[in-house]
Amino acid sequence: MSTLTTAPAQAPTWPGALELLTALGEPMLALMDELPTTMFCAKDVDGRYVAVNQAFVGRTVERSRRAVVGRCAGDLFIASLAAHYAQQDAAVLSTGRPVRHVLELIRRPGGGPGWYLTSKQPVRLAGRVVGLVSVSEDLRTQDTADVALNSLSRVVELVRERIAGTITVADMAAAAGCSVSTLDRRMRKVFSLSPQQFVLRARIDHAAPLLTSGDVPIAEVAARSGFCDQAAFTRTFGRLTGETPAQFRRRAAAVPG
Repeated sequence: MSTLTTAPAQAPTWPGALELLTALGEPMLALMDELPTTMFCAKDVDGRYVAVNQAFVGRTVERSRRAVVGRCAGDLFIASLAAHYAQQDAAVLSTGRPVRHVLELIRRPGGGPGWYLTSKQPVRLAGRVVGLVSVSEDLRTQDTADVALNSLSRVVELVRERIAGTITVADMAAAAGCSVSTLDRRMRKVFSLSPQQFVLRARIDHAAPLLTSGDVPIAEVAARSGFCDQAAFTRTFGRLTGETPAQFRRRAAAVPG
C-alpha cells in the first residue's frame, strides 16, 4: 500500500482533500510514488498539496512529505516560481483543460536548478473539478549551460513574446542559435512537436483562457493569439481541439466547480 495514503501525514482529512484522493484512487498514487525523477503532486481547488512524491519534495525547501502536505506553492518555492504555478493552476481549474509539456527551470532555494517538462490535468469527481494533478519530468541535466535546453528556453520565450504576431521557423532558429534542421530535431526530441506545431499549440493555449475569461469577442481572441482572421482561428482551433471556439466557450462556461 502506498505511503502516500497510509502514513498519517499523508492522509489529509479536510473535505477537498478527501474528494481529490477519492477521485485519484490509491493505485495511481502508489504508481506516482514509484517515479524517482518525475515530480508528482495533487492539489485541491484552493492550491493546497494533497499528495506528493519524494521527487517533488526534493525540489522544495522541505525534506519530507509530512512538511509539504496541506501547504501551498508560496510556502515551498521562490516567489516567481510560486506565482508561475498559481497562474498555471488557475488556468487549468477555470477552463477544465490541461497544460502539456511546459519547459521550466525549477530551482530549489539554496540548491541547484534543473530543467523539467511540466504537464497538468484537472481532476473531476461526479462532474465537478475537485483539483488537479501535475507531473514534472526531469530532463536529466544539472548543467544550466546545456546548449540544447537553453536554446529551447529562448525559443519558448520568443514564441510567448510574439504570440500575437508573426513567428517564423527562421526566427526561432535564430533565437536558438542553431540551424533550422537542428532546431527541428531538438524540438521533436523534447516536445514531440515540429517548430510549426509548437507555435500552433502555443497560440491555441494562449487563446483558450481568453475564451473563458469574460466576453472577449472571438475575433479579438483570434487577433491576440496571432491568427490572421477569425475563420483561420476557428479552423485551426477545431482541428487541434475537436470543437470550435464558440463550442469551447459554451462548454467551459457549463463546467461546474
